Amino acid sequence: MNAPPHSDRGPRRFGWPQRVFSQVLLMQLAIITGVTVLVTGLFLAPLSAQLDDEAMRRALAIAQSTAAQPGIAEDLRTTEPSALGPVQSAAERIRRATGAEYVVVMDRRGVRWSHPEADRIGEVVSTDPGDALRGREVMEIDSGTLGRSARGKVPLRDTSGSSEVVGAVSVGIEYDSVRARLLGAIPGLLAYAGTALAVGALAAYLISRRLQRQTHDLAFSDISALLTEREAMLHSIREGVVALDGTGRIRLLNDEAQRLLGLGPEAAGRPLEEVLDPGRTVDVLAGRVVGDDLLAVQGGRVLLANRMETDDGGAVVTLRDRTELEHLGRELDSTTGLIDALRAQDHEHANRLHTLLGLLELEMHEDAMEFVMEVVGVHRATAEQVTEKVRDPLLAALLVGKATVAAERGVSLRLAPGTLLPDRVVDPRGLVTVVGNLVDNATDAAAGSKDARIEIGLRAEGRTVQLRVRDSGPGIAPEQHASIFTEGWSTKDLPAHGKRGLGLPLVRRLAERQGGSVTVSGADGGGAVFTVVLPEALGTASPTTGGER
Repeated sequence: MNAPPHSDRGPRRFGWPQRVFSQVLLMQLAIITGVTVLVTGLFLAPLSAQLDDEAMRRALAIAQSTAAQPGIAEDLRTTEPSALGPVQSAAERIRRATGAEYVVVMDRRGVRWSHPEADRIGEVVSTDPGDALRGREVMEIDSGTLGRSARGKVPLRDTSGSSEVVGAVSVGIEYDSVRARLLGAIPGLLAYAGTALAVGALAAYLISRRLQRQTHDLAFSDISALLTEREAMLHSIREGVVALDGTGRIRLLNDEAQRLLGLGPEAAGRPLEEVLDPGRTVDVLAGRVVGDDLLAVQGGRVLLANRMETDDGGAVVTLRDRTELEHLGRELDSTTGLIDALRAQDHEHANRLHTLLGLLELEMHEDAMEFVMEVVGVHRATAEQVTEKVRDPLLAALLVGKATVAAERGVSLRLAPGTLLPDRVVDPRGLVTVVGNLVDNATDAAAGSKDARIEIGLRAEGRTVQLRVRDSGPGIAPEQHASIFTEGWSTKDLPAHGKRGLGLPLVRRLAERQGGSVTVSGADGGGAVFTVVLPEALGTASPTTGGER
């Protein structure tokens, strides 16, 4: 099916592209960008908190180290706060060594004994030192005289042995340096995020390009329209369509295929071997039998199948029902044979009339009467014999007609001793098909042989019918006993309708549908014997007639 044109689609709303390729690419880019931004934000948020915590712990560690310095507590108790005092000197030395913003040592009153700005020594600290003076260590982010900083405060204890809190040490790390570290990490993080975004965008583009090739650059509306048209087309055509994937699973079945194969919609998605019995039909559908116009028999239907491979390893199989055509072909064969028989009878009838005319001209009236009675009696005897032993009218008429045709071809058709079939056949047309096919094949095989003959046996055992057809032909080789029931197999020339090899497969299918079987074997003295067993072929006998008439 040709893709619908994509021009003149009318105005686009909000500038949104119509092609599958463009829409998928934009959606993928939007998703990738959103995920990248989200991941970057989720990474930066804990990074800021982590840097703050790291700065506070560093300040606390410096304060702990300062409080542990020997002599600071003693100098705090024995000297006065001064810019040149030992406490200020020790604190500044530590500040410069550690890179801290300030190292402040205070007494219990909160008076500074050290500060980076010497003129602030002797003043009370700007933030509450109460927790540290009560013996607890403190980490916090706070603002003081030098601005916002990450702080650590620890108590300063007397080192003389009393462990009395004599003051506190407060250390600050400049908060701008923490922020600088965070801002310094952002470019690298953005570089990684940009790289990931670029790789994702490239992958999205490649995937979208592949999707563009697979969808033939169609819009979603085009694809929807194509699917709708495909469904309408598949379910409206009068040919069965079966689509298979590369593993042999059924992708779809249209209505006609379901009817021809006897399947339902639930067969879609299942392997062929699960929904169909093993045989030629499955082999044809699966591609194990190749060729054009392949014949298969499914459930009594004669199917003509053609298979075409698809690019993805699957296949599409079309099925045509030629059951009626096959019946017409067989009727054509029978009609041709009947015409030949009538032509021969015409010659024979003319000979008989000439003989009768001669007897009358010779005034041999009694001989003429005996001649007429003899000719009429032969045909009457054959018909009476058949109808006496075969009570079903359709089957009896078939056998009488087949006997006439066989006789014209030089073949004697007779009923086997013990033949008796009551008028209780459940499916007369099916039995007529079985008998007709076997008798036709037997006539073809026996014609031209020495003492050409066909013997038909029909017996009823309860509700089971057993049919035996024996001919005097050349027989069938043992290695071909299985092949003769395969669709398309035949040793005969093609008939007028162009196909052979369907009669025996059809006989087998009809027998199997009734739970029966058909077998072939060699006959004593040459020829072949076909035996068909049909359980449940007869109806229940009437209690008043006992099943006989």
